[in-house]
Amino acid sequence: MIEVAILSVLQGIAEFLPISSSGHLVLGKSLLGLGDVGMRLDIFLHVGTLLSIFVFYFAVIRRIVVNLEWSYMAKVVVSAVPAGIVGVCFKDSIETAFASPKMVGAALLFTGAVLTATRFLPKGEKEVSFLRALLMGVAQAVAILPGVSRSGMTLAAARASKVDAERAAEFSFLMSAPPIAGAALLEILKAVRGTAEAGAAAETGWGLCIFGAVLAAVVGWFALKLLVASLKGRWFWLFGPYCFVAGALTLAFA
Repeated sequence: MIEVAILSVLQGIAEFLPISSSGHLVLGKSLLGLGDVGMRLDIFLHVGTLLSIFVFYFAVIRRIVVNLEWSYMAKVVVSAVPAGIVGVCFKDSIETAFASPKMVGAALLFTGAVLTATRFLPKGEKEVSFLRALLMGVAQAVAILPGVSRSGMTLAAARASKVDAERAAEFSFLMSAPPIAGAALLEILKAVRGTAEAGAAAETGWGLCIFGAVLAAVVGWFALKLLVASLKGRWFWLFGPYCFVAGALTLAFA
């Protein structure tokens, strides 16, 4: 249970803070000596963080649905296309190649460089257009690499295209919902088909999975609140030095 709690906290924090949830989960499993904890737990942890998005942005989602803001919905769909293409065509091979701690360390250094560079970008005041939504979608597709932060890449892309900080955060996390849900659905379908990766002996119990999902959701809500505060306070770039340190330590001790 302690191991599941640690992974849940890592997922909740790193899914939203720009430090890479996939990379930290790889490192967490390596440090805890867990190996493959099973597909079921991974699915539940991602569903937990997806739930925290819906709770945190419930008012925004309700506004979009009630007012039928088709343009906003279309932008979310457009932003999901690059990650969808990469996820379907290359996800397994990329994750296999980058599953080692050393590769994660190198990817964290890259994330650190991108985040630190945002310090020098001017404050933006623009809306999320279709072109900017597509640009953020391409950045999200790059983050399929473990160690490359999804939120870090999308928010950096938004900052580079001069999108207002609060609008950038809102769109970044709403656009993450379809890929997270899609990835979870793909893993569920794999599990139903009984693939080798989803062997019953390696699966975490249902009770622990539910516990992990709830904990990841709660931690994720607080992480979202912290990230929005960092964007408003213009200290978002400080996550960059953390990624540099985490990447360097990973390469040194992996």
